[in-house]
Amino acid sequence: MTINGWIQIALFCAVVLALARPLGGYMTRVFTGERTVLSPVLASVERGLYRVAGINSAQEQHWLAYALSMLAFHVLGFLALYALLRFQAVLPFNPDGQSAVAPDLAFNTSASFVTNTNWQSYGGETTMSYLTQMLGLTHQNFLSAATGIALAVALVRGFARASANTVGSFWVDLTRTTLYVLLPLCMALTLFYVWQGIPQTLGGAVEATTLEGAKQTVAVGPVASQVAIKMLGTNGGGFFNANAAHPFENPTALSNFIQIVSIFAIGAAMTNVFGRMVGDERQGWAILAAMGLLFLAGTAVVYWAESTGSPVLNAFSLTGGNMEGKEVRFGIVASSLFAAVTTAASCGAVNAMHDSFTALGGMIPLINMQLGEIIVGGVGAGLYGILVFVIVTIFVAGLMVGRTPEYLGKKIEGREVKMAMLAILCLPLMMLGFTALATVVAAGLAGPANAGPHGFSEILYAFTSAAANNGSAFGGLSANTAFYNTSLGLGMLFGRFFVIVPALAIAGSLAAKKTVPASAGTFPTHGGLFVGLLVGVILIVGGLTFFPALALGPIVEHLAGGLGQTFAAGG
Repeated sequence: MTINGWIQIALFCAVVLALARPLGGYMTRVFTGERTVLSPVLASVERGLYRVAGINSAQEQHWLAYALSMLAFHVLGFLALYALLRFQAVLPFNPDGQSAVAPDLAFNTSASFVTNTNWQSYGGETTMSYLTQMLGLTHQNFLSAATGIALAVALVRGFARASANTVGSFWVDLTRTTLYVLLPLCMALTLFYVWQGIPQTLGGAVEATTLEGAKQTVAVGPVASQVAIKMLGTNGGGFFNANAAHPFENPTALSNFIQIVSIFAIGAAMTNVFGRMVGDERQGWAILAAMGLLFLAGTAVVYWAESTGSPVLNAFSLTGGNMEGKEVRFGIVASSLFAAVTTAASCGAVNAMHDSFTALGGMIPLINMQLGEIIVGGVGAGLYGILVFVIVTIFVAGLMVGRTPEYLGKKIEGREVKMAMLAILCLPLMMLGFTALATVVAAGLAGPANAGPHGFSEILYAFTSAAANNGSAFGGLSANTAFYNTSLGLGMLFGRFFVIVPALAIAGSLAAKKTVPASAGTFPTHGGLFVGLLVGVILIVGGLTFFPALALGPIVEHLAGGLGQTFAAGG
């Protein structure tokens, strides 16, 4: 570890904090229907979209209608993307002649991009046509990100409103998020990335002559526009198989820095949106502080582990840290920071291979996802995810002092706590359940490239990434099989919607409640005590739900008979 490395980490944190309040203020005006700097240009476009779609922008929805609209929208999006993948061979903008995507891979990819997971069991430059990359994948990058933000805003309205039967309109929230937030920012980022050297063309692959005189085919395409939303929308799906480690997706140290800032920008700003909409910005800063503590702790561990290296490397006098699987143009600190950011924010983009990290360095990305992607989290998803933990925290605080739990003037009762626990327990059920299945069936055991504990980690990481809607890959797992494409796809769908629907139910329940005035016994939720308690509850709940994974190997070995010999072959 070096002073320069810590300065880079501190600079990143400072820039994200500096963006949180102005971006949060702008988004608050967007979601409350106030006039913004872009209104003179976009207001007429917004009204035109409502007329074409037959939407009454003044009519709000009950939480159940909001949820049904969201689900119907995703079903149609899934079917449209699946059809595009299956028929891409006969569609235009396919200069490299990509063939139709196989049914199981098309299912996996459709589930992946519709749920904002962006897990990829394929190499983008060798599988997808330009039309699929633009109309299918980049399009869903916008819509899935906008959906997460819209759902977070609906939950915030539940806390902010009193005696109300509605939580907003899904169609209005989706439209405003896309039109006023994602599109303008992505246009600016796209121009910046083109300046940095990322391609943006509809031309086919080009031929290059290497220094040895050999011919090499270099894949290009409309890359910059996809990279912009892949980072800003915490999607993570790469145009190329190597993702952000590829020089055409992330060519310079500056592009790398802007990409990790854009991953956190909206998620951090959403905490300020929460504070503004509930009438107390301190509430948003308290939540961001809890996120920040968890993030800094994880980043410090990754950076220390990768800088220290491993006993095996040190035994061969390979000191100076672990550079295996990392790009020289980024080095250890930028690779470690990227790994912590992308898994804390459910982005899934990678600029280094996590499979090559040290044991402790690879552990932190896994923990970030297993905590529920609430350390900033996905755009919108991180906020509604941590608010679910806030409800549990307030419930625990109420039990400790013998009072009915209250948060922002709303009584937290059995219905809200049950919905919160349903959302929290869904993730470990999907992650550990599918992992257990993959380690007892032949199709699952055929996937890992490594035996022993590392092979188990490759399986566990894949299903953790899928259910947490992260999409990053540990590496070393051959996932483009019928078994993994199907099981990972189901994990993505369950992990997304089994959290969203309970969160919307909480929003509807809270919106209907009356506001209770604060009293001398009200637990303050904007100070250090609350931040510490929230962090503690997150770690305790995460520990109780995921520590059994440490014993999962012996349990599976007992159930599968001779499985232990298979894993033991790798040491």
